[in-house]
Amino acid sequence: MKVAKFGGSSLADAIHIKQVCDIIDQDSERHIIVVSAPGKRYSDDSKVTDLLINLAKERLAGTDYNPSLLAVFERFEIIANDLSISEVMDSIKKKISTVASAPYTDEIKYLDSVKAMGEDCSAVILAAYLNSIGRKAKYCNPKDCGLILEHDEVGKAIIIDESYENLAKLANEDALCIFPGFFGYNSKGEIITFSRGGSDITGSVLAGAVMATVYENWTDVDNVFAVNPSIVKNPFPITEITYDEMRELAYAGFSVLHEEALFPVYKRGIPVNIKNTNNPSAKGTTIVSKRTHYDSLVTGIAGEKGFCTVTINKYLMNRQVGFLLGLLTIFAQEGVSIEHIPSGIDSVTLIVRKKYFTPEKEQIIVSRIKSELSVESVHVERDLAIVMIVGQAMANSVGIMARAASALGNAGINLKIVNQGASEISLMFGVSEAYCSYAVKALYKELFKL
Repeated sequence: MKVAKFGGSSLADAIHIKQVCDIIDQDSERHIIVVSAPGKRYSDDSKVTDLLINLAKERLAGTDYNPSLLAVFERFEIIANDLSISEVMDSIKKKISTVASAPYTDEIKYLDSVKAMGEDCSAVILAAYLNSIGRKAKYCNPKDCGLILEHDEVGKAIIIDESYENLAKLANEDALCIFPGFFGYNSKGEIITFSRGGSDITGSVLAGAVMATVYENWTDVDNVFAVNPSIVKNPFPITEITYDEMRELAYAGFSVLHEEALFPVYKRGIPVNIKNTNNPSAKGTTIVSKRTHYDSLVTGIAGEKGFCTVTINKYLMNRQVGFLLGLLTIFAQEGVSIEHIPSGIDSVTLIVRKKYFTPEKEQIIVSRIKSELSVESVHVERDLAIVMIVGQAMANSVGIMARAASALGNAGINLKIVNQGASEISLMFGVSEAYCSYAVKALYKELFKL
């Protein structure tokens, strides 16, 4: 059994939806289909999710949201008419109108409920079209199927373990299961969404629940590439990559898969196949537990902006038992996650994300460090980018660090941080945000010898 997730670009209009149905027909093992909301049809178009967010914000602001509501109706109506299933529009309009006009006490929960309508109605349309062409298909509501989510202490959606047992029953359905991605329900019956791109997570959860042979993630590119194609033209294609490598690259900005999507399949050893809806015969990229071959020494290079460093200096720091525990406790109590911790004998640097380490948080945390830990100095540097070189084959190779540092030095890029991952499959460099893409280009040119 296969679980196949189709992204917004694969469901943007009737032509693409028909392509998706052809792909489903080509393999009888594709039993559970996860859908995103319709994406852009052309460069200046709007994604349905963005239209829904605008609608919700207008309602929350107390302004007239009817034009935005009609814009959402129009997108779905065009798709339904082109698929000759216009009869579904009455139920779709009623569903969206009911959610959009519902009373609310919590603005975040209201926004979640409206955003989820993109995926939900996309699933309704795909199921209706499949049935209209003689394929037995069933729209699966996440609430009825038992996808239970809750918010953790920082507001992130997390999956309740019993969801896997509930969703496992879908393996016994006779019909194709068409499941909306991106959202689930809490124990009170309220909609909770994952972060943007969260349909990837839904597909992974379903693949884990039914113990799928493979989780297919259909998008609009033939492969995952060694570097972002918007930075380097015609980059090296990756045919096989491990979960660990993909996780490292996703952390540093690879946007092919949501960074939280790998855990449910990783835990169960289910491979993931990234494939192209517009070129289904291409083999794509497979994400596996263990590599069978290596196309290159380095698997990929990625860069991500938006980091800060907090450097603490204290003489004889290494002699003070519990110093690091006290330091990390301050950050934990202030709700700021630590990304990396390069250190020296009398100094330690904490790397954090700028979006969480706000100027207000900085003032509180620096003040607490100085007063509670009696340090010599605390220095904060903002506007940092993290550039990662990732490759499982690097663990058994000599000279990658020297080549990388030399390439960056020859390019005139100052290195603020150099750190090697404990697993030896990644090297991390900290550079100024202004040099992020430039650093990725320089490393790619050196390590792929172009």
